[in-house]
Amino acid sequence: MNDDVQMTDLLSVVMPCYNERDTIREIVARVQAVSMNIELIIVDDGSTDGTRDILAEIEQNGARVIYREKNEGKGAALCDGFAAANGDVIVVQDADLEYDPAEYIDLYDPIRRGAADVVYGTRFGGKPQRVHMFWHKVGNWMLTTLANLLFNCTLTDMETCYKMFRREVVKDMKIRAKGFDFEPEFTAKLLKPAKWRIYEVPISYYGRTYAEGKKITWRDGFIAVWTLLRERFS
Repeated sequence: MNDDVQMTDLLSVVMPCYNERDTIREIVARVQAVSMNIELIIVDDGSTDGTRDILAEIEQNGARVIYREKNEGKGAALCDGFAAANGDVIVVQDADLEYDPAEYIDLYDPIRRGAADVVYGTRFGGKPQRVHMFWHKVGNWMLTTLANLLFNCTLTDMETCYKMFRREVVKDMKIRAKGFDFEPEFTAKLLKPAKWRIYEVPISYYGRTYAEGKKITWRDGFIAVWTLLRERFS
């Protein structure tokens, strides 16, 4: 897609953040460099590493910051961000450097054309990707396959951060997830009524290691399985 495509929608970028002092300045700069009509909402989930001092500076440069006093997890932070968003379209952006905001334009294209209500950025569509942790890839494949079996769909990357959607998608959605179980719960709630048109668009991925700050663990995989089953049969 051409970068000079005209965007009339306001895009709310909701960025959950917890102890990301090494990356927060850079990722904010990358988001703000995107040539789209953007509202950036950062939700700090009780950071204790000095991130909040940096966010106080960032607030002076056009970003909105919500400070949560208690760390509850990604899902809780996202729900606060969604509630505060004014955009016609919303996208989730992690506060690390694993995903490239320059690809918002590609994600937005199916929505702009009226073809999609929701767009997932798939890391398995052939774009550049850092050689990363094998078992994480296997775990993602297993969870995505389970979602496909339970909801009769053809997703390739359920656990991707990049989920872009029209505002009305979450308007009445009740999300229980507090942590990384947001991904399976959100996906299940999209698929169970078969109401929304969902597309996938290939994206790049620059995964980080645990030494570099990655937070999700194998325990979250078991929670994801339970969440998918609960949402399917509840």
